[in-house]
Amino acid sequence: MRNVTVRFVVIGRADKGNPEMIHEKSVLAIIPARGGSKGVPKKNIRKVGGKSLLEWTALEAGRSKYIDRLVLSSDDTEIIQHAEKCGIEVPFVRPIELAQDETPASEAVSHALQMLPGYDYVVLLQPTSPLRIAADIDGCLEMTVTCNSKSCISVTETDKSPYWMCRLDDSNVLHPLISSESPNKRRQDYPRVYIPNGAVYLADTGFFLTHQAFKSESTIGYKMPRERSLDIDSELDFIICESILLNRQNSALS
Repeated sequence: MRNVTVRFVVIGRADKGNPEMIHEKSVLAIIPARGGSKGVPKKNIRKVGGKSLLEWTALEAGRSKYIDRLVLSSDDTEIIQHAEKCGIEVPFVRPIELAQDETPASEAVSHALQMLPGYDYVVLLQPTSPLRIAADIDGCLEMTVTCNSKSCISVTETDKSPYWMCRLDDSNVLHPLISSESPNKRRQDYPRVYIPNGAVYLADTGFFLTHQAFKSESTIGYKMPRERSLDIDSELDFIICESILLNRQNSALS
């Protein structure tokens, strides 16, 4: 894998070598990275595969055909300084009241859009999805336009089907979570089930500001493979991610 230096400073069309427009629409991408992570301290700036989680996200955002501007939204001085060293633009500091454990990501996105108005689409790229690639970001945008949708979320197929899940009552008796007329079906006979993987959240800006959310009843899902869908939330996730990135590197060299 090549060691590519990321430089965004102020990402506009000139800085990115005249990226394509998608139906004459401008695209703002936001990396949310607050301080105070409880599960894995400082995980957003922790390295895996030789780069920090922030760097992996910025690298692929920089390879996107459609993103016009990439910015960091953070309240944390150390994270901000790390991002700036990586060349990621930090045009504002997120207010501390929007960086609490219970603060929904939508509030951070709304704040960013207030600070940087005028974009047609907003894309949220969480740094905890370092295996996502530029094609996933662009695929979400292209699908949204093709389907004439207002929002799109990346998903991945899960092997933990809710049709096979059970609950335990007070007597430890098993009961199916979802009732089925044929409880003994094989797993492959049930419908395919998808879950949001946290990699890409996309919305028309007007839609987002109206709903204060990326998801609605009409939101479409962009399917991503499991090998790019890891959402880092624990030490074990870092170990798995390191192994996947090493595999990628070995494959590229062979």
